[in-house]
Amino acid sequence: MKRMIATLATGVTLFAAPAQAQTDVQLWHGMSGPLGELLAKFADDFNASQSEYQVTQTYKGNYADTLTAAIAAFRAGKPPAIVQVYEVGTASMMAAKGAVYPVHKLMDDTGEPFDPSAFIAPVFGYYSDTDGRLLSMPFNSSTPVMFWNKEHFGKAGLDPEKGPETWEELGEMAKTIIDAGVADCGLTVEYAPWTLLESQGTWHNMPTATQQNGFGGAGTELVFNDPMRVKLLTTLSNWQKDGRFKYYGREIQSLANFTSGECSFHFASSALKRRIELALGKDGYMMGYAPYFEEFADGPQNSLIGGATLWVLTGLDEDTYKGVAKFFTFLSSVEVQTEWHQNTGYVPITNAAYEKSKADGYYETDPFAEIAITSLTLNPPTEHSKGLRLGNFVQIREVEDSEMEALWAGQQTPEQTMDNIVEKGNALLRKFDAATSN
Repeated sequence: MKRMIATLATGVTLFAAPAQAQTDVQLWHGMSGPLGELLAKFADDFNASQSEYQVTQTYKGNYADTLTAAIAAFRAGKPPAIVQVYEVGTASMMAAKGAVYPVHKLMDDTGEPFDPSAFIAPVFGYYSDTDGRLLSMPFNSSTPVMFWNKEHFGKAGLDPEKGPETWEELGEMAKTIIDAGVADCGLTVEYAPWTLLESQGTWHNMPTATQQNGFGGAGTELVFNDPMRVKLLTTLSNWQKDGRFKYYGREIQSLANFTSGECSFHFASSALKRRIELALGKDGYMMGYAPYFEEFADGPQNSLIGGATLWVLTGLDEDTYKGVAKFFTFLSSVEVQTEWHQNTGYVPITNAAYEKSKADGYYETDPFAEIAITSLTLNPPTEHSKGLRLGNFVQIREVEDSEMEALWAGQQTPEQTMDNIVEKGNALLRKFDAATSN
């Protein structure tokens, strides 16, 4: 009888005090394919490493779709804790007063150990405020690079190990390949506004906008209807006539044209390295720095940052934010960042992950993997090369795409194209200033 009572009492106690439920941390992102799979793995690994928090990651479409979904959810009072936002959304997120929980404050409020100096300088600088405080958590950072097909080079009698350093060399190599009948498309590009108009300004150390490319605050004006950008568009427009350049659409639509062997060169994000490697094989491609014009620069300055970071939205409870902070510590750990870097084309966001990759001999077996980070850190950044922080940047990118597509279709000149972009882009900047001045 005593044993029965003791057993019943224990059962009542267990029934009255169930295990505490895990706190759900919602992460919305724009990564599909192998990148999305690896991000999902990190979430699973974090969930398995502890029992208090459960990160639920959800793919919401491309970056623009993800941002739109997060804004709608926030307005409806049901925001995710974390949303992945591409770099063009930085100024808009900064201006969303009351909607964003800055990372530096989050880590401080939750008592989570946090060392800002752990991040590589270009990444930390881009996503910090004017006081040097980190606003969003760096995760996937990339930069424009040049890929080329080794087989095409060999068949055309070119040295596959030596890619183009200048636009002039690129044109000559593309012509040689086409004349040899190896391919009928020389160069194609992804995200043309980023790879061409914006990153080439950074690479040549030339301003894209006033106010330190927008880092100086309101009143920024676009000024990149300059001779270098006009020459670049003129060059590519001329190359269309003999196939040395072909445009296949926005974002990453051109990737398939390169990986299928249709085109010999692809000016694109370093983040595509893994996809290209899977398609062409590790020995089927080469990767190097972006080209430049000797007429406008003695050499390249440093490349432009791309990719995205993780922003924290307000309106949730204290336990959720503790989980977010713990997850951020996990994501920025040496082990996770090293795995992310070595299995993608993204740069390691921390100095420790970079040093570990070097110590592991990773760059000796895969030298292309270091190109993105050496390109970003080639020279100390200037006010023209630190990056771009523009209001209504998503809409400005739409203008850039539309105007360049009119050029590729033969409807306007390179000069008209750049003048239109500047005029329409500045109108969008003024709208942004007006909307955020209060």
